[in-house]
Amino acid sequence: MKLMIASDIHGSALYCSRMLEAFDREGADCLLLLGDILYHGPRNDLPEGYAPKEVISMLNERKEDLLCVRGNCDSEVDQMVLEFPIMAEYCLLVLPCGNGKDTVTVFSTHGHEYNTYHLPPLKGGDVLLHGHTHIPASEDILCFDGRKYQYLNPGSVSIPKEGSAHSYMVFEDGKFTWKNLEGEEYMTWTTDSRS
Repeated sequence: MKLMIASDIHGSALYCSRMLEAFDREGADCLLLLGDILYHGPRNDLPEGYAPKEVISMLNERKEDLLCVRGNCDSEVDQMVLEFPIMAEYCLLVLPCGNGKDTVTVFSTHGHEYNTYHLPPLKGGDVLLHGHTHIPASEDILCFDGRKYQYLNPGSVSIPKEGSAHSYMVFEDGKFTWKNLEGEEYMTWTTDSRS
């Protein structure tokens, strides 16, 4: 199973198109979108190629390939024009580890509700996956009670911050790989590195 993960399109038809080109190039089985699909939000400038109606059309054509969670800029009005569900606050994925025997639970959300400051119910070894910050991340987090989990963030497709690339992630064979929209790898984390 190959999963592509992206976040924070914010209505950019230009970057949505480039993301879908990357999805086709990757040959992934599913595209997980971590929210903020159509609206740019009041704190962001308009992204290059801002055209939410074009994004609606592009994504509706791919509705069978998509799994989505709701971002803080996503609303019921957005759901009315999108032909795939976007209003879930989170989804749990149980993914195979690289050794082929074990699994890892991935709590996937946007990041405005559940994040490293407000944790969802995780157990040691789980992964917290979210967008929202527009900054790619792979961090070991140690809770006060001794539980350790991994925080992963794909960055933003259209409005990257802190000098990061327009990016996405791929999960395959127990490994998360961060790539820019041209497909160049720049970071990895493997599920087998969990302790």
